[in-house]
Amino acid sequence: MEGMGSAKHNILGSDYVGAFCITTDSYTIIPNGVGKSIKEIVEDTLKTEVFSAKLANSDLLGIFGRANSNGIVLSNTVYEEEMRALGNPNGANIAAIESDLNAVGNNIMANDKVAFINPEYSPKAAKEIGDVLGVEVFPMKIGYFKTLGATNILTNKGMAINNTVSDEQKEKIEEMLGIKTVRTTANTGSLSIGIAALANSYGILVGNSTTGFELARLIQTLE
Repeated sequence: MEGMGSAKHNILGSDYVGAFCITTDSYTIIPNGVGKSIKEIVEDTLKTEVFSAKLANSDLLGIFGRANSNGIVLSNTVYEEEMRALGNPNGANIAAIESDLNAVGNNIMANDKVAFINPEYSPKAAKEIGDVLGVEVFPMKIGYFKTLGATNILTNKGMAINNTVSDEQKEKIEEMLGIKTVRTTANTGSLSIGIAALANSYGILVGNSTTGFELARLIQTLE
């Protein structure tokens, strides 16, 4: 079987490539200002179609949105015209969630089966997130962090967790998901692995400062 694609690059001068993009197993959304060469790297690495957009008048798409194959959850700071410009990639549900936790990409982590969310989301917001993404929702901290989308990576194949996660919680998450997890960092020691990388079932793009050891750990758990 063909192995997982991987590449190291920066986006708009930053090694925190996950902060700038949203990806699923079928499409990736990148900032409007990203050049053709990087767009091709994203396509080749993640094996998806690539669309360009702006959210909340910002290039930080991965901060203001979170998606899976069923839907896209957006921050309530995203403008209606930006939502319309997204269209409905692959028939996805799209909705902005009313919450003070408007960095939804940092506060939500999801694949096509589950979503882990910041426990400070209201029950109403948690239900909306579950409805849009079509998944069961689990409010929780992972390790020291409530911003679990920024500090962990979840795909349909695996999960990379930050280095503050205890053995007990690691085991609990593995039992919940039926998968193995690996603790790691990215961008040479950063715990913010969720915004330092962009991953789906087919590939992973990491910042240039991610070490070979860190990338190998990420591939080990996500492929």
